[in-house]
Amino acid sequence: MTAGSMRGLSRRRSLLELTRRHLLRAVVVLATATELPWLLAGAGAQAANLPIVFAAASLQTALDAVAADWRKDTGKAVSISYGASPALARQVEQGAPADVFVSADLDWMDWLQHRALIKASTRENLLGNTLVLIAPADAAVSLKLASGVDLAPALGDGRLSICEVTAVPAGKYGKAALQALGMWTGVEHKLAQAETVRMAMSYVARGDARLGIVYATDAKAEPKVKVVDTFPAWTHAPIVYPIALTASSTNPEAAAFLAFLKSPAASRHFVEEGFSILAP
Repeated sequence: MTAGSMRGLSRRRSLLELTRRHLLRAVVVLATATELPWLLAGAGAQAANLPIVFAAASLQTALDAVAADWRKDTGKAVSISYGASPALARQVEQGAPADVFVSADLDWMDWLQHRALIKASTRENLLGNTLVLIAPADAAVSLKLASGVDLAPALGDGRLSICEVTAVPAGKYGKAALQALGMWTGVEHKLAQAETVRMAMSYVARGDARLGIVYATDAKAEPKVKVVDTFPAWTHAPIVYPIALTASSTNPEAAAFLAFLKSPAASRHFVEEGFSILAP
């Protein structure tokens, strides 16, 4: 083999090794990102014997305030991991040490119940929400969400930020609403899909997307966006947040915190953030 071919072989081997390292690093990063709620919840919280709550990301502002009140009233803390409902539900299925699950729709709570992974007797529908179209706070956008209105011109060459439309609750609600109004085919090729509703909102807040579909409560929590209009309730399934203890929960404080979520003190924070309280 000539010296030139030897050098070529050496360069190819180096390139293959570099590619292998990059792929390995990507796998590690992806795995870490996927399991992050589980890892953060499991390590310190279990060691401190804290109740662990897995909750939809759209609840973060309100639920953080509720947890602060809980600690103030009882002197006890709670660990909360926020994320997309499907990701959290699958982590529960995989054995994540969650005591309480709060979903942003009925489907993922049903998914766990069908697998006997929640205590069905503790399940209850806690909150309701509404779906809105948002734009950057300084954008000159005026649009009425009604049948026959074309959303594509308002997007222009920009993107519509929305949660992943096949599994994430806010994305499923959003797709259903667009389809009901006859807007879906005009925008389905212009979507910027996100894992969580807070991420979808951040795309609009940063100006990376011209419009977005999020919950009204998320829009209320972000001063860099404004509500363009609210989707009519008939365009999508009711937005319901069910709560339940997981089947594996043995923490005695978990049931107490679940009860606190239904208390007037907790309801005050939920209402302040724009949620509706559902009757037991």
